[in-house]
Amino acid sequence: MSDLGELDRPGTPASPGPWDARSQDWLVGDGDDGDGAEVDGTETVVAAADADSTTPRAPEATPARSRPPAPRRTAGDPVKALIHRHRELCERAVDPLEIAAGLEAHGVTDRTATRFRHRDVFSLAEEMYARVSRDGEPAAPAAPSDAPRASADWILLTLLPGALCAATVAGLRLTDGQPRLAVALVGTLAVALALRAALTRGPLSTTHHSPPRTLTLTCWLIAYALLGDGLLQAAVTGGPDALPTGAPDGPWPLTTAPVLALTLSCAPAAWTAHLFTARARRKLTLSRGLEDFTASVLPLLFGVFALYLCALTALLIPISAVLGEPARYAHTLTLGALLFLSRLLTTHGFTHAPALVLTATALTELTAIASVFTARLPGCDFLGAPIETLAEAWGPGGVPALACAAGALTLLLHATRRLTRASAHAPTDQQW
Repeated sequence: MSDLGELDRPGTPASPGPWDARSQDWLVGDGDDGDGAEVDGTETVVAAADADSTTPRAPEATPARSRPPAPRRTAGDPVKALIHRHRELCERAVDPLEIAAGLEAHGVTDRTATRFRHRDVFSLAEEMYARVSRDGEPAAPAAPSDAPRASADWILLTLLPGALCAATVAGLRLTDGQPRLAVALVGTLAVALALRAALTRGPLSTTHHSPPRTLTLTCWLIAYALLGDGLLQAAVTGGPDALPTGAPDGPWPLTTAPVLALTLSCAPAAWTAHLFTARARRKLTLSRGLEDFTASVLPLLFGVFALYLCALTALLIPISAVLGEPARYAHTLTLGALLFLSRLLTTHGFTHAPALVLTATALTELTAIASVFTARLPGCDFLGAPIETLAEAWGPGGVPALACAAGALTLLLHATRRLTRASAHAPTDQQW
């Protein structure tokens, strides 16, 4: 028993050897504050044990603060982990705004930034940009980004569709017979090519992938504004009895005033799109939070939208008076709003929704005309009843006006959600 009692009696270790593995694990624990924290915890436990012991103390170890600091672990540096996750974005960015826009597009909000000890996404992006820049070549100081300046080539391109359309309308009024048909064909082709050039250059162009049918649908909607109302009116009354002659009083009358106003409005549309891009990027530079940026861009979006509609109305009033044609405000303004919002979204990289809405609008107009002609078949009178009733109540322009209004409202709601995001105005060609 005396021998067993000697085993339980405390005493000074006889061996200078290290602690065993289990004792070391117990002292260190599962701390995740880095190697330095593990050293401090070990020394604290050892010091407490020495204070309670009556045996002579061993020589004190070197203080932890005199040792070289251990590298921090990734778990203790969440910003470093975020940089590693978005390294390609950080290395490609030319200023912190691109990183902020990319983070926002990936779902990082101001509330998420607080978990990285930052008040908002912009300050988090500034730290990420600065830390990545130190790893590579020193970055030049970031200058506030702005939209490209208006150049003479895109100004001329945006004026070209309206000028060619005006020349075509004048040719239709001054010619007759075969020459009028030739003027109509050549003028239509020239205006279509000018529209293509205007939509692929300048502020109405986009570097993002856009469905090829977008330009085709745009030309279809404009062609319906020229021919559709006359065709629908003739179909409701049992016609048409002949092909369009280009004369306002023909069996299939053309409505040239809305088309001329729409083509001339390419210039104000380009200017307002340029204005929106420049002001939004300036607000992106000055804003210190995503909510602040959204609150400042939303009135800007409504402002440029209303500005374009005012410009289109200012063009439509004198044109209809000079040509002696009805202005058809409802159809023209809703179609102009639809095309403007579609192009504004497309230039900022949101191409799917505009293509989908333009397709739905064009199919609605085509279905309306087809239903009137289908109603002439035996037993199919009910197919054309809704369109005939609407045409009698609101005129032939009521059908396309409703279709374009529904499409424009859909795109406006979509624009308030997409164009008020920081990622929509990032000064980069990358689409997230």
